[in-house]
Amino acid sequence: MPKMVRDITGKFNQRPHYEPRELDMECEKIICDFLRTLYGQVSFPVSTDDLTKLVEKFASSFDQYADLSEYGANVDGLTEFYAKGKPKVSVAARLSESSTYENRFRTTMTHELFHAIFHDYLYKMELVSPASKNGALQICKRDDIMSKSKASGATDWMEWQAGYACGAFLMPASFLKKTVEAYCTVANVTNPISQSNPRSDELIEAVMSAFQVSKDAARVRLLVTNHLQ
Repeated sequence: MPKMVRDITGKFNQRPHYEPRELDMECEKIICDFLRTLYGQVSFPVSTDDLTKLVEKFASSFDQYADLSEYGANVDGLTEFYAKGKPKVSVAARLSESSTYENRFRTTMTHELFHAIFHDYLYKMELVSPASKNGALQICKRDDIMSKSKASGATDWMEWQAGYACGAFLMPASFLKKTVEAYCTVANVTNPISQSNPRSDELIEAVMSAFQVSKDAARVRLLVTNHLQ
């Protein structure tokens, strides 16, 4: 169980505090256990179809083609929490309907997945009235989908946790480390690699290929796991 601390945002009385390594371990276990259940083994990249199945496992419903425009510009995902039952997850239709945005679809799915698994109990304890038919919404904008900071004490802690976790689901720490070490051996460079090193772009491309993620997602994940400095 994570350490509970006072929620300075006022949304909850207390909230869970996760260190990055705790999120890495939790997310890796979930994705690897799921893949072993499906295939008896673990390999990456995880297919988009399998990520969809994983979200469906933890959500009461998953709308991949949602119109989220009523919640504002640049809203990519939404998780709705209820007093009883699993949360509902929605992702903006523009991400799932175009292959151009497949990587954004994947990061948004795993971002909402974390909300559904790790934040549901908070709403059930404190925010959602058992008599209410309406859920409590966690609205997720594009700029918050992937956390770009190593700090675990961010003010918008729910988005920071889910933003860190989407990278941890798609690029689990131990598998990422193996990918980085394999690249460093072939390229004859040491880990971590400086961003000023021309080889850093090659490392990012290796991670993009190994885990089917965008350049930005690969770069951010390498930075927050200290493989890139």
